[in-house]
Amino acid sequence: MKTKTILAIAIIAILSVSIVYVYYATQNSNPQQTGQITIVDDQGTETILPAVPQRIVSLAPSVTPILYKIGVGDKVVGLTEYDDYPYNFTAWFEAGNMTKVGGFSTPSMEAIASVNPDIIFTTNINEASIPNMRELGYKVVVVGPTSIEGIYNTINLIGKATGAEASATSLVDSLKTQISSVESKIASAQITDKPTVYYEIWYDSSGVMSAGAASWINDVITRAGGINIFADETQEYPTTSSEVIVQKNPDVVLLPTGMGTGTPFYGSVDEVKARPGWSAINGIKNDRLYVIDQDLFSEPGMRVADQVEAVAACLYPQLFTSP
Repeated sequence: MKTKTILAIAIIAILSVSIVYVYYATQNSNPQQTGQITIVDDQGTETILPAVPQRIVSLAPSVTPILYKIGVGDKVVGLTEYDDYPYNFTAWFEAGNMTKVGGFSTPSMEAIASVNPDIIFTTNINEASIPNMRELGYKVVVVGPTSIEGIYNTINLIGKATGAEASATSLVDSLKTQISSVESKIASAQITDKPTVYYEIWYDSSGVMSAGAASWINDVITRAGGINIFADETQEYPTTSSEVIVQKNPDVVLLPTGMGTGTPFYGSVDEVKARPGWSAINGIKNDRLYVIDQDLFSEPGMRVADQVEAVAACLYPQLFTSP
């Protein structure tokens, strides 16, 4: 009888210790790391993740820097051949340290399958491939911000999807502070006449493309204290003509550097100045044509505050260091 009593007490003690352990383990666990995550992407599609993704593929070069900045870069297993920031990923591909999963708009299903991702980030440029990827069972999240506020939302979305919400919030707060600093400096100068701006996206014999009201570049120009000459165009990137630009007579002309390597699409600055009628444009007459870094302005992402600073420096060289 005594032996049975001792055995019963021992069992109760073991159970008590187990219950206490389970209680504290449950209390101390991070639900963000172990629980289900539900997100809604920029296309309004709901994605349910059973747990924090451990294997990430980015088909969006705008997303990749965000992943590394918020601290989940070690989970990235596949990138496009166009990813070049924040690291030289080409060298990583060649060394076998990262898998190349195709081009920006031409993802390779075989390459994606080889890395078995828990989540795939993409943009609507892969519209044709997205249904196929989802049919194959992949969790696909589509992002496509068209404003600075949209970029903030995208960063927070990526943070939530990858279990890095706190880091994403911190990044957004930092960008807001940086942009507010630019706006405050311009406001303090009490400038009454804001310069009008022409930002060239593309130029060839068929026409000219610029940034309209629905583009994040329009928002960047506005936050930098400028007036986009195509802010009345509802399209994201409206096609126009050289004659229309001459008529709108911008105070400042912004040209991107060459995309990647090679000659810029517009040829040279001298060729731009020599376009028919352009000598009459204020931005040309007053030597306010600026060539800005295409790599910096190639995507709506975590470098948006740097974009605002760069444009502000072109518009107000008396207030900022000119690029």
